[in-house]
Amino acid sequence: MRVAPMNSRFLDACRRRPTDVRPVWFMRQAGRYMKQYRDIRAKHGILEICKRPDLAAAITLQPVEILDVDAAIIFADLLLPVEPMGLKLRFATGEGPIIDNPVRTANDVDSLSISNTDDLGYVGESIQQVVRALAGRVPVIGFVGAPFTMASYMIEGGPSRSFLKTKTMMYRDETLWRRLMGKLVDVLGAFAVLQVTAGARIVQVFDSWVGALGPDDYVRYVAPYSRALIERIRAAGVPAIHFGTGAAGFFRELHAAGGDVMGVDWRINIDQAWMDISYRSAIQGNLDPAVLMAPLPELKMRIHELLKRTGTRPGHIFNLGHGILPETPVENVKACVEIVRDFKP
Repeated sequence: MRVAPMNSRFLDACRRRPTDVRPVWFMRQAGRYMKQYRDIRAKHGILEICKRPDLAAAITLQPVEILDVDAAIIFADLLLPVEPMGLKLRFATGEGPIIDNPVRTANDVDSLSISNTDDLGYVGESIQQVVRALAGRVPVIGFVGAPFTMASYMIEGGPSRSFLKTKTMMYRDETLWRRLMGKLVDVLGAFAVLQVTAGARIVQVFDSWVGALGPDDYVRYVAPYSRALIERIRAAGVPAIHFGTGAAGFFRELHAAGGDVMGVDWRINIDQAWMDISYRSAIQGNLDPAVLMAPLPELKMRIHELLKRTGTRPGHIFNLGHGILPETPVENVKACVEIVRDFKP
């Protein structure tokens, strides 16, 4: 698949090319901190919004219009692919996502389907609507969960603190674990390609739970599958962003699994992270989301410090070290974009 070129400072930075100013976008830039999102969310559930391209597209476009960011990330949920695999997903108020039939046994793994990814076509339709509305103004980012994070949700049945059930499967039945991870690569790879076909110009791989692992376990049980997924994304003709939360202790190993751009959370200084991978990829991040609550002089100082750390080397994309928090004032997010744009190295 060949993807036609597009003029974009964000895509230039992904390829480590010089840009006029530092590109900026935010994880969870469409979300609860915006009144426009809350108004839609008051009338519709998460899954309904994801499955209605008109609503998902409208929410995706809100931060582009309000904040003037350099990319739009499609509004979808990480766990959507578990449904065509045969799992029952719901969102409980105050609890987040719950899978009612979690994956615990060999029979559970064997019964998972890998052939129904076309059922996720509604995400492709959302992307197509956003691409049409943007008319080349900024690119659209697609995204998928990383295999480890997806497997963790599927095994635990929802969020977890200890990931005990996940690690127990890893340690007790490595063959079963590898069968599950292989199926996830097939499904997530097809889902990523679906998004690229619909018009996504880059795909971010979110490994939200990878910080639950140590370096050796990551290399043995997880890295081969993240690498396989990222290779499938790149084979579709677009760059991949690889973001792992809490992975500062094995950032080099994370980078070895692939990524044209490496996302960094706030638990490591961004200059150290970039140096650790010998500047072989672009880098994204990594302001602590809580800093957006700070008074504007403090916010400006923190942003300037981060931008100075990355210097003039091409390939830095300004972002947070995780998603925008729901309590964040919209005015502070707007100010953040302006501070980044106005910065003179």
